[in-house]
Amino acid sequence: MQNVSPFHIAIPVHNLSECRIFYREVLNCEEGRSSDHWVDFNLFGHQLVIHYKPKSETEELHHNPVDGHDVPVPHYGVVLPWDTFKSFSKELKAKGVQFKIEPYIRFEGKPGEQATMFFLDPAGNALEFKAF
Repeated sequence: MQNVSPFHIAIPVHNLSECRIFYREVLNCEEGRSSDHWVDFNLFGHQLVIHYKPKSETEELHHNPVDGHDVPVPHYGVVLPWDTFKSFSKELKAKGVQFKIEPYIRFEGKPGEQATMFFLDPAGNALEFKAF
């Protein structure tokens, strides 16, 4: 098995308190250090930091077509084991997460087959979780 080092990603959010609740309570991320302008989280063993940034009125997500869906760009997330993907997607549905792309199998029966799902955090950042 390949040993993968944890990644670190810092993303902008215009509503620190709402996003803090989302990552902690909806995504079940353990909260780490924080200040008035940022919060660290453990995202499946990786370091995610949300940083306050005032909302821009002109920023919109771009979309690219992939397998018949409009994939939001940019996006980030984690590749999960199949069983974790299944249980995590069920938890998100039970919590009422609104998906941009509902959990499904992409490229079914073809090379690169994968489970995937897309949704937005309260600041509009696109997240993709998948399993190969």
